[in-house]
Amino acid sequence: MAKTNIGMIRVAAASPVLKVGNPEFNSGEILSCAEKAYAQGAGIIVFPELCLTGASCGDLFFQDVLYKSQKDALNEIALATKKMNAALILGTYLRIDNFLAECAILLQNGLIKGIVPKYSSGGMDGQRRAGRFSSGAEIERIRDTVTLFDCEIPFGRIIFQDPESGVTIGIETGEDLSAPVSPGAKLCLAGAQIICNTAASPALIGSVSRRRYSVLQKSRDCLCGYVYASAGVSESTASGVYSGHCMAAESGVLLKENCALSFESKLVISDIDYERIISERTGAPGSVNLASPASYRSVDLRPLPILKYDSPLQRNYSKTPFIPNDPVTVKENCREAFEIQSAALARRLSHTKSKKAVLGISGGLDSTLALLVAVQAMKALERPAKDVITVTMPGFGTTDKTYSNAMAMMEALRTEIRQIPINEAVLIHFRDIAHDPEVKNTVYENVQARERTQILMDLANMEGGIQVGTGDLSEAALGWNTYNGDHMSMYNVNAGIPKTVIRTMLRWFVDCILTGPDQDPSFCSDNKKLATAVTGVLDTPVSPELLPPDESGGIAQKTEDQVGPYVLHDFFLYHTVRFGTSPAKLLAIAKKTFADDYAEDIIKNWLNVFYRRFFAFQFKRACAPDSPKVGTVSLSPGSDWQMPSDANADIWL
Repeated sequence: MAKTNIGMIRVAAASPVLKVGNPEFNSGEILSCAEKAYAQGAGIIVFPELCLTGASCGDLFFQDVLYKSQKDALNEIALATKKMNAALILGTYLRIDNFLAECAILLQNGLIKGIVPKYSSGGMDGQRRAGRFSSGAEIERIRDTVTLFDCEIPFGRIIFQDPESGVTIGIETGEDLSAPVSPGAKLCLAGAQIICNTAASPALIGSVSRRRYSVLQKSRDCLCGYVYASAGVSESTASGVYSGHCMAAESGVLLKENCALSFESKLVISDIDYERIISERTGAPGSVNLASPASYRSVDLRPLPILKYDSPLQRNYSKTPFIPNDPVTVKENCREAFEIQSAALARRLSHTKSKKAVLGISGGLDSTLALLVAVQAMKALERPAKDVITVTMPGFGTTDKTYSNAMAMMEALRTEIRQIPINEAVLIHFRDIAHDPEVKNTVYENVQARERTQILMDLANMEGGIQVGTGDLSEAALGWNTYNGDHMSMYNVNAGIPKTVIRTMLRWFVDCILTGPDQDPSFCSDNKKLATAVTGVLDTPVSPELLPPDESGGIAQKTEDQVGPYVLHDFFLYHTVRFGTSPAKLLAIAKKTFADDYAEDIIKNWLNVFYRRFFAFQFKRACAPDSPKVGTVSLSPGSDWQMPSDANADIWL
């Protein structure tokens, strides 16, 4: 396991201190930054635009002494990095025929592997470089190689690739990023996974957010990693200040940045998951190779340093990936999810001409959300809450707390309430099948679940309605439902919502709909009573309540004690289904993310449980009822997750 390649590469964006017009000094600082980044495991190290000379040299670029000194500095860096198998990307300029070309050079193990020109001839940096440097497109028409240090080096549109790991790299320079169809976008269409930008961007009011937005938008649109390194304040300030902004992003997510105006060298290091990029692109609209293969040259690199399972990761992951980090976005998403669920149920009720919606209320998380959705669906249809028939069915495991919470919610919402105890019917069924009720096994539990589903479906038939299911996405992933019991319904409103999101939605509902300055005072007859009951549900352990209560009358059967913490399983589910994350990588990122909560052996144990149950219970998902898709992860057999019920889990385990 320790040697397993986890499909990630460490990247660094460096903005070294420099002296304008002094390549000898600058090369020393570049080497110092490169050595620090390489020592931390970086496989790609990006430096700013014209970093060997300084981007603000002006007409000094035409001076022979500066040009020769730059070439000497480049040679010095090449000689000093012969044992460095990372890809170093440096901004420089070259005399090519009668052109002065601004370029980026990729070095590996002391060899210049390729040279990529800058295509925009203007500049946004306030230093008026326009007119000094020719556009790369102009030079490409007559050159596809450049002779440098007596070597013929590929020049122009290049994709650098490591055949061993499959990493592919493209380069663009500075404001090329801002072109309507940027070189980076074209490189991604031709197969590049990681775009590196050697930049020299100005520090202006609002420029940090605009620059960040551009990088995030590009990485999102192109489904790529993006490394951005900009020249810093040690450049000339004759007509402006350079930002020194360094960033690493992946598919629209900012991994790390440093945008402070600093007089010291900067190094921003993070890890890019190139396997995830490959997974996201596979089958995605527009991600096929649309660029002409003849337009791009492929240059092979030596094997790059790729992160292994035991490598300490330099990026953070959310413990709850289904839930955004921004509180405002969380509220927006909760409202949107609630509206999607409610609209979906309203449409199904209207289409089937159902007179009633029938659902069982246990006092747990799932049935609480389904109840609120059902009432909202009736509101959308301009029908009363009485058209929702809510049924509480006390059994052997029902506790006073869950029962009282269920009753309080139904009373506050003024649904039609029915109480149907199931103990007697279950005992009769035990006698019919010759099961000893003292044996508290799967039969003991599942008979109760199926009895409840039978009651709900028969009531729906009696009332000319449909039975609304309450089971969530997390339970479906783990197969934690009784086949043809709570597994089945006539329409399931929660099937696209994982357990961690249900908790978040219920908290949002209490804080934003039932209480607070923006509450909806007309939602029910007693918002305060409903808020208290829903808060009580949130404070109750997750349980199917199929086993008798403990000696104190509390819940004895706690789901997370048996199948594991839902926060872990939702993390596993998101990364497995959304990105196809490999088991070794998933364990590595879970270990990093939950280091303060669970030991590695505990995480590994529950990951094994996840894989075993996820594969074993596909047969339950294969015949699940209709349900609305709410988020990016869905296990609906009709349109999303299609998997053979007999798929073998051995290679995942």
